[in-house]
Amino acid sequence: MPKRTSIGVVVLFCGLSIFGSFAPSLAADPGGVNFTWQESSTAVTAPPELARFNELLADLAERLKPALVHVRVRRPAVAKEKDDSDTPGEPRRSQGSGFVIASEGLIVTNAHVVENADWIQVRLSDGRRFPGTVVGRDNRVDLALVKIEGVTKLPTLRFADSNKVRVGEFVLALGHPFGLEQTVSFGIVSRKGAPLAIAAPGFDFIQTDAAINPGNSGGPLVNMAGEVVGVNSMAARNGSIGFAIPANLIKMVMPQLAAKGRVEWGWLGVSIAEITDDDLGRLKLTEAKGVLIRGVMAGEPAEKGGLKPNDVLMSIDGTPLDTPRDLQRVVAAAAVGKKVRVTLLRDGKPNEFEVEIGRYREPDEKKPEVKKPEDDKK
Repeated sequence: MPKRTSIGVVVLFCGLSIFGSFAPSLAADPGGVNFTWQESSTAVTAPPELARFNELLADLAERLKPALVHVRVRRPAVAKEKDDSDTPGEPRRSQGSGFVIASEGLIVTNAHVVENADWIQVRLSDGRRFPGTVVGRDNRVDLALVKIEGVTKLPTLRFADSNKVRVGEFVLALGHPFGLEQTVSFGIVSRKGAPLAIAAPGFDFIQTDAAINPGNSGGPLVNMAGEVVGVNSMAARNGSIGFAIPANLIKMVMPQLAAKGRVEWGWLGVSIAEITDDDLGRLKLTEAKGVLIRGVMAGEPAEKGGLKPNDVLMSIDGTPLDTPRDLQRVVAAAAVGKKVRVTLLRDGKPNEFEVEIGRYREPDEKKPEVKKPEDDKK
């Protein structure tokens, strides 16, 4: 045993000697420039302001993570093509993010994350896993509420007033992109306006350059106060910009999702357009203001209320309508069955009508049959 130790020591010293003989060559390039690194005689530190900001940012991320959840789903298998095989395909699996808004296990995520799922699993930040059940879902704004049972006193996130969010503010996007756990990306609010695909008529989404990638869907976009300003929903294909559903819209629809399982959006049944300078003479207008009705759908609230093509809507219940998005936002947010006062210009002359707000139907939802007069005779 001692002899083996001696041999080991000799080999070690030989290795150090050989390494030392090559050290000058490794520390210099062919031009003779010496790259030998030396430690600074004085400690280098970040400016106090940056160091403090860095610390606060890391502390904020650490405080938010406990309310973040990982959502895994399974969807029914899709049958293979006949030419392929007669056997059914494999179940499809995907994942997304979400966050806790009620300590008893109520979670916000995107509708597309849980759409058509026959199995949902929610993993908490502490590693515990629970089966999830969809409480409510709305495709129009891409929001869903998921409930897990058997938990209490979970950490939650609170919502900000998204109307007060300003372009240029710092934000953090949290989630589980590509299956990676508990990631945080940093950026600013780049813009407030229409998203890539207009799902919620008239509502301004929050655009950010904070990285939002596949798997981030349903995660929170958070301001520097630790409040949720939006829910990450979509991103451009190149990944350079992302969009989040604004917090105020989420707060508006959550009570309906929790109580009814869906959202009843207001509906008029008109096709609309922006007023242009070319329309002024034809519509007998003095300025390009208001919203043009291009068409009225038969049997829908607008027709029943007396609205006609080429009417120019100016306001609803006193709320001015400057653009088509104004009309979409006001009508969508109105309670179904509510009677509203519509002020418009027809052939350049002011008119006023009372219209009862109808309910928006999903494209795949069957329209209720209209009762015909002869049905009463049967």
